[in-house]
Amino acid sequence: MFKNKKQKGLALSSSKGFPLLELLVVIGIIGLLASILVVNLTGARRRARDTKRVADVRVLQTAAEDYYGKNGKYPTTIGDLVTGTQIPIWPLDPLAPSGTICTGNSDNCYWYAYFDVSGTPQSYHIGASFEDSGSPLLNQDRDCNSTNGSGCPYISAYTSGNFNGTTETVGCSGTGRAGCYDIAQ
Repeated sequence: MFKNKKQKGLALSSSKGFPLLELLVVIGIIGLLASILVVNLTGARRRARDTKRVADVRVLQTAAEDYYGKNGKYPTTIGDLVTGTQIPIWPLDPLAPSGTICTGNSDNCYWYAYFDVSGTPQSYHIGASFEDSGSPLLNQDRDCNSTNGSGCPYISAYTSGNFNGTTETVGCSGTGRAGCYDIAQ
């Protein structure tokens, strides 16, 4: 097959491994696939955190209704739901730093406003700041602005804790996150 030993040695040495260029191409393809996977997983994690926020807001809504049934008025803060034993702890946002203690409205906690009629809270507005501005869940919320009452059950400014739930491009604080999911009663 080979005419001399020199040709035989060359033929055998060239078939023992991959050239450097082929290895770089394979590594590049693996890197590209890995980056696509990471981007997709990041979006899924963001959507999962937003779904948790909606669940937390619904728990707060149920607790506020229970509080109303027992007291004839809605709470003035989420803390009232804890002391009234409707919920065991003030819920934290999934991105809240460890050690966060909720005492008022912030993107690390949840937003709460109430409307007072003759000294008795008769309406509430609960919100959570989303990460995903394209979430279809933002099309299913109340879009109440408790700072001026537009879109809310009572059409004037709420008594305390006001925030804008109509914004779908920034969080409930008006900055930072991608949208504000809210409900109002």
